[in-house]
Amino acid sequence: MLTSNALPYFTAVLPGIGGVIKQHDEDFQVEEIPLYQPSGEGTHVYFVVEKLGMTTQQVAREVGERLGIRARDVGYAGLKDAHALTKQLMSAEHVETEAVAGLSGRGWRVLSVARHTNKLRIGHLKGNRFRIKMRQAVRWDVSAAEAILSVGTRRGVPNYFDAQRFGARGDNAAIGLAALRGDFEEAFALMLGRPGELDRGPVREARARYDAGDLHAAARLWPHSLGEQRRACQALLRFKRDARRAWSSLDRRLVSLYLSAVQSALFNQVVVTRLAEIDRVRAGDLAWKHANGAVFRVIDETPEQPRCDAFEISPSGPLFGHRMTQPDGFPGELEARVLASAGLKLEDFGTQREARVEGARRPLRFRPLDTNLLAGEDAHGPYLEVSFTLDAGCYASILMREICK
Repeated sequence: MLTSNALPYFTAVLPGIGGVIKQHDEDFQVEEIPLYQPSGEGTHVYFVVEKLGMTTQQVAREVGERLGIRARDVGYAGLKDAHALTKQLMSAEHVETEAVAGLSGRGWRVLSVARHTNKLRIGHLKGNRFRIKMRQAVRWDVSAAEAILSVGTRRGVPNYFDAQRFGARGDNAAIGLAALRGDFEEAFALMLGRPGELDRGPVREARARYDAGDLHAAARLWPHSLGEQRRACQALLRFKRDARRAWSSLDRRLVSLYLSAVQSALFNQVVVTRLAEIDRVRAGDLAWKHANGAVFRVIDETPEQPRCDAFEISPSGPLFGHRMTQPDGFPGELEARVLASAGLKLEDFGTQREARVEGARRPLRFRPLDTNLLAGEDAHGPYLEVSFTLDAGCYASILMREICK
């Protein structure tokens, strides 16, 4: 299954400018665009947090400690990269606005507060505005970057899932695939054993101890920052190495992470197979309406293609699941082949109670809006800054890899 390293470029015929992003955390700036504005009244306090060099979860944990509430009771609409300067909305219930307004910590601070009637939850997000500086370019050719952006705004950018979806070792999809097949021993072996090139120190030793069958030592060796792995070892001990029972005891969010990685890898594969025509709808397609996220079945592509050209609709691809609506015709045949290539059937996503996924649809392309390019120089040297707005769930890094090549 394709993750992110081998994904082909949509603009392969256009030269990239080279260079790197995220050389400095502040080179990558993201500001959330909320799905709605707080009403000004209610039991929940909404607050905008600016952070640098920290994950969203780390900030939520510190906010919870300061307010005397659990980290899980701090709401947020999406996760933001640690290696970036970001602004995002968070929420907390039954706290005073004054207590939240003055909060700050190392690498984060609260910028504004307001009241609202409900908790902020994952997905309560319209999009994100990005400002990204590229450095060490092979050639400072603004026109080359403009040409690629022009294709993106006119025809779209492949809506790939990027590397962070697949874990630091890139094996999240393999773990999820093993669980879907009911091979929970293999899922745990990938999750807890088989040390690789990226594993160092206690992590490498913990994996080696797991492979040797010493679960007690492995559980002790996993560092605090990788508590899920430690708890997985403990679950195997508690259930006397019964992998199925131990897997069923894992945090649902962790299991969902692995299963969504399978969906993401298969979706990427579908995008690749339709890469040359991500801006063309076919009879049988389930077309995505960009205005509201609804889908409809394309009976005749001829009257629908002008809407696709205008970016009102796009062909959609599968986030496979046992309740996912399937396309007909050529798109349906293509998706069936991709699923079969992974040794899966649609019903496999609902067979294992411990690894069940309903499924959804996702557009094959996205459109960057409000694009702008600016060449400049600062204390770190010359740069080319690109700014744009993306809908929620789209990866800025996918657009940047098209520009940089």
